[in-house]
Amino acid sequence: MRSISITASITALTATTLSVVGSIATLTALAQTAPTVSPTIPESLKVPAEQQLLMKVYAEGDQIYTCQAKADSPNTYEWTLKAPEAELYDEQGQQIGTHYVGPSWELNDGSTVVGQLKTRVDAPDTNDIPWLLLEAKSHEGEGLFSRVNWVQRINTSGGKAPATGCDRNHQNAEVRVGYSSDYYFYGTAMAQPRMGY
Repeated sequence: MRSISITASITALTATTLSVVGSIATLTALAQTAPTVSPTIPESLKVPAEQQLLMKVYAEGDQIYTCQAKADSPNTYEWTLKAPEAELYDEQGQQIGTHYVGPSWELNDGSTVVGQLKTRVDAPDTNDIPWLLLEAKSHEGEGLFSRVNWVQRINTSGGKAPATGCDRNHQNAEVRVGYSSDYYFYGTAMAQPRMGY
């Protein structure tokens, strides 16, 4: 009887082992076929092929909106973007610049680039402000941003204007909405890219 009991135990253990192995194989197969969650840059936001990545930074701050009447419908009001106001950080979390009306980006080295919108794409999450491609239209200073030709805003979080609260009684009211994003700066410099973030 003891021999039969041992044999039954071994059989049960073998069945359990095979079940675990099968589960591991299934999980492995699922992991191999699961799509990546890494963000990709839409084709319409890509810069010309000859452009080199000069710097990537992380921005955190506010999108500032004011309540204004629509130009084509004076009796209808909407939140209108007034300006961004954000700090720029490198990968160590050090504040290395600012972002403000223009839209302008200014580094602590004294260089500034002002952009003009070329293309926008809705963010993957509808609660976030769009991803953008901007072309440089002016520069100041002699630092890194003096060589920037293109700017991408991607990986945005938050920042969208409120859906309510803007009407005749609140005309010229101002609201700040927190946001964050990554900014990529491209140019034709031959130097190796500097990864600020």
